[in-house]
Amino acid sequence: MTHEIIQVVPRDNYTVWVYFADGKITCYDVKPNMEKGLFKKLNDISVFMHKCKIMNDTLAWDIGEAGEDDCLDIAPEVLYECPEVYE
Repeated sequence: MTHEIIQVVPRDNYTVWVYFADGKITCYDVKPNMEKGLFKKLNDISVFMHKCKIMNDTLAWDIGEAGEDDCLDIAPEVLYECPEVYE
């Protein structure tokens, strides 16, 4: 099953609220991955906050020139299983 992401909202504590078309909202915590590979580029809070977007139907950060090595994305299935948020 594909989970359609309709909005992502980065928060200043290195989490992202992910809104799905079915009404579910989850919280993806980036902090456990901050020292791994491309995630290191997200240590800059400005990059984390301002480059966060929906790309190719999932949460992503365009951290370069949109090349293969400049885009960090998280599978929608992973995001859907994150802790749920209740507004």
